[in-house]
Amino acid sequence: MFYESELRFLCATYKKCRVQVSFINCETAPDKILDEGFKGLFGEINSEKVVKEFLADIKPFTIYKAEMPFKLNYIFLLLPQMSEPTLMVIGPYMPHNLPSAKILEVGEKFGVSPHNQKLLENYYGGVPIVEENDSLFFMLESFAEHIWGGNNSYSIEEITYEPTDNVLPLNKSDAQSREILLNMQIMEERYAFENELMQAVANGQMQKASMFKSTFSASMFEKRLTDTLRNLKNYCIIMNTILRKAAESGGVHPVHLNDVSSDFAFRIEKLSTVPAGQELMAEMFRSYCRLVRKHSVKNYSAAVQKAIVYINTDLSADLSLSTLAAAQNISAGYLSAVFKRETGKTVTRYITDARIKQAMRLLSTTRLQIQTVALHCGIMDVQYFSKIFKKYTGKTPKEYRASVKK
Repeated sequence: MFYESELRFLCATYKKCRVQVSFINCETAPDKILDEGFKGLFGEINSEKVVKEFLADIKPFTIYKAEMPFKLNYIFLLLPQMSEPTLMVIGPYMPHNLPSAKILEVGEKFGVSPHNQKLLENYYGGVPIVEENDSLFFMLESFAEHIWGGNNSYSIEEITYEPTDNVLPLNKSDAQSREILLNMQIMEERYAFENELMQAVANGQMQKASMFKSTFSASMFEKRLTDTLRNLKNYCIIMNTILRKAAESGGVHPVHLNDVSSDFAFRIEKLSTVPAGQELMAEMFRSYCRLVRKHSVKNYSAAVQKAIVYINTDLSADLSLSTLAAAQNISAGYLSAVFKRETGKTVTRYITDARIKQAMRLLSTTRLQIQTVALHCGIMDVQYFSKIFKKYTGKTPKEYRASVKK
């Protein structure tokens, strides 16, 4: 088929966001529409009947956005030019988190017994969240245009499918054993998610912040308390620690991590809503990635690492080459040579660049007097500061501040 590579790319992208993609032979109609993990947890649903009833109305050149039993969302479309009629199934996913009260209502509607309700809540914790305006939908529509020949060649239908059969309840012993298996699966997924985040932070891969949208749900973390917000705060605290350690492994010295970590700890305790906590975790991820990009020294020798940390810790300090060398008990000549070889800059140029960047930040974010800014950047003579600042930026400090305040 002519779109094999595009299909492979689409499937890989959805898999990266933890959204399952499967394919069904419409003639044999195997029992695969309902999520396998779901079927194994809640007893028997007449899945063969569900498949046959649903497939009876499937038309080509159509993207179906379907809400199936238990508020689980799927996308269906018939693929062209296949040797056998093949249905592409994307899901399950949910457009938003279901609060506990809503999960109780869903369980009641489909006959889930009270002792199986915990299974239902845990199951939802593993279902990815894909919001209505998510880029995954735009990718799918572009794929549909490609395989069906243009943006006017297909339609999108939103449907809700309700089966006539309820769930047959599990007995208590089966429910307990399946709850253990589900908890193991959710824990494995959460640890895999956290490990992927740590690796991304260690490499400064800020573009992976989008993982939070589809991967993290409010019900994903372990509920040790009945207070949902307190549970989220606890998980935020854990995430703050995990990401801080990841940034440290990425080559960021603790002196740069302490202030950021402390600020997030304070903000975590001020959280008032669950969505705000999810946003804060995404912000934590981006902030620690920025620290790695800005302050990582893992590719430098120990002597250069220590010199850079010393410089960035206090730009107003005495940062002469002799001082930096003496702090490590090495010769100034050796430090000068190895620093230039590894960073591509002399020590003096590196310090000046850092001081000008600091000055630009202070001029654009504070109302400090220019003389005070110069002192914070380790330059005592304000006239020299203005001269060197203009040499680097093309503007005097006053002109630069005026330009960024517009």
